[in-house]
Amino acid sequence: MLKRVVLVLGFLSTFSTSFAQHDAVVVSETPVATAPAQAAEVPAAVTEKDKIKKENKDFITHHLLDAHSFDIMVTKEGKHIGLPLPVIFYDSANGLHTMMSSAFHHGEKVVESKGGYYKLFHEKIYKTDASGTINLDEHQHATNEKVMDFSITKTVLMVLVTALLMIFIFGGIAKSYKNSLVPTGAGKILEPVILFIRDDIAKPNIGPKYKKYMSYLLTIFFFILFLNVFGLLPFGINVTGNIAITAALAIFTFLITQFTANKNYWQHIFWMPGLPLPMKIVMMPIEIIGMFIKPFALLIRLFANMTAGHIVIMSLIAMIYVFKNVIAGVAFPFLTFVLYLLEILVAFLQAYIFTMLSAVYFGMANEEHHHEGEEGVVHH
Repeated sequence: MLKRVVLVLGFLSTFSTSFAQHDAVVVSETPVATAPAQAAEVPAAVTEKDKIKKENKDFITHHLLDAHSFDIMVTKEGKHIGLPLPVIFYDSANGLHTMMSSAFHHGEKVVESKGGYYKLFHEKIYKTDASGTINLDEHQHATNEKVMDFSITKTVLMVLVTALLMIFIFGGIAKSYKNSLVPTGAGKILEPVILFIRDDIAKPNIGPKYKKYMSYLLTIFFFILFLNVFGLLPFGINVTGNIAITAALAIFTFLITQFTANKNYWQHIFWMPGLPLPMKIVMMPIEIIGMFIKPFALLIRLFANMTAGHIVIMSLIAMIYVFKNVIAGVAFPFLTFVLYLLEILVAFLQAYIFTMLSAVYFGMANEEHHHEGEEGVVHH
């Protein structure tokens, strides 16, 4: 059951990421050189400090965004060290295209495929001409035709790696328990966490029916935790800072809540018991709106907290290069280290909060209510 949930999570997150890439709005910080008609005036004198600030801003933005290649680092000469990833996109005029991301050379080259020309611009693939011109509007948005992008991007890659890692780890733990109830290997480390989720999250918030939700709660906790920890690596792996991923996870919680709810749950949404008729009519739309606000709050909380943490840490690192003095060289690295430790705590905390709130919603969907003349008796 755990393996199936992990694979479905990976699939939905992969699809959502690809869909988000197709619909996202592209904003350019500077006009594209290939569109001189749209180019903005460049200030006559740009100070070294302003140049460093812009480079730092671009680096932070690049760190937070998804990418079609997995870059470990970029040298001073601008050489990208990493590995290319599969690019898969569909163009209504020319059909399905497959290639490696190295063909785009990080957006520097125009790719000709099946009679069409395509260019990677701000990690989005656009149709263009042989010259690779990207046209921009007055808001610096690319106006070229976008393609339907299903590429294995850096975010998708890490989702799949995390899913496979969880199958490997927990599959091994499950096999070890068949031979002995004494945990071995990774089970020694993870068993206290599993018991914590069962005894301190599932049981108190869901009640006697907690067992049918345990597979999902365990999966969602470790899935988010592993992705958060991967996000602390210096490779720009900001998976839980991708709103498509957090939205996919919140949708899972929403669907499970609705499809496992009992009649009391639906009665309290559509026809609140114990209230006068006018109040029932007033409360019904409020409860329906609240039903959708809960998963929205889940996805925004995880997305905002992880993204903010990355921005703060990267900004403090950038301060070292902006000020370039002894104080900055000592104070900012120390402060960055302290906040990095705090970010590790946040990685665990956000996984816990998402799992706990999911359990709370499941408990609300299965809650049994007292009826008149039956006080003190809870029906299960």
